[in-house]
Amino acid sequence: MSGESDKENLAEGTLISHLLELRDRLMRALIAVAICAAPCLYFQNEIYDFVAKPIQAQLGGARLIATGIVSPFMAPFKLACIVGFLISIPYVLWQLWGFVAPGLYKHEKKFAIPLVVSSIVLFYIGVAFAYEFVFPVIFQYFIQNAPKSTQVLPDVTQYLDFVITMSLCFGIAFEVPVAVVLLVVTGIITVEKLKASRGYVLIGIFIIAALLTPPDAVSQCIMAIPMYLLYEGGMLMARILMKMRIEHQKQEQADGS
Repeated sequence: MSGESDKENLAEGTLISHLLELRDRLMRALIAVAICAAPCLYFQNEIYDFVAKPIQAQLGGARLIATGIVSPFMAPFKLACIVGFLISIPYVLWQLWGFVAPGLYKHEKKFAIPLVVSSIVLFYIGVAFAYEFVFPVIFQYFIQNAPKSTQVLPDVTQYLDFVITMSLCFGIAFEVPVAVVLLVVTGIITVEKLKASRGYVLIGIFIIAALLTPPDAVSQCIMAIPMYLLYEGGMLMARILMKMRIEHQKQEQADGS
């Protein structure tokens, strides 16, 4: 009986220690977000002006309008908080990695680190791609195809919500290679099956792009084409990783014999 109680006490103590560590890491992550958001809040108007450039360029430099009393303050404030969080993502994920890493095997750690780094970089690339290439095309298309009886006067809050949604969609869409690699490495699916399913994947990507983007063919193609190219890149990465894994296993077997 005493042995069982000792095991229960040990398990309870381990659980409490893990919860305490998780609390500490969450606190560090929140502090990092606050530190990164502080300078963004100071320059919140400048940040919003930068984000508004793509649509202002299509409006001939015209200003956006604010239909709400607090909108001129809340829209830049919201954007500054989001930017601060995006800046702090590497440190937040580092804290998460520090909590999860002790429970992983050595070979899993070697695989997980480049995967996490790749996912962060690809997310940032997706957001930058949306800002530099997608927004100018979409806004130009919308404004040029507006009825002649309509004067386009975007609201600051609605514009910000649109930009945030599209940026997140493209950031997540650029995670396709990471998802493909995870599916292959974990054994859920093989590269051969992914290659054989190219046609279905292409249709699925266009459906997803149609759901995430505004209802026009231009926006859909701008998202779908990069997603499919990233899908092909993910298959290439997965093939290389699987080849490296097989060679490593053969080397271990040779060393063991």
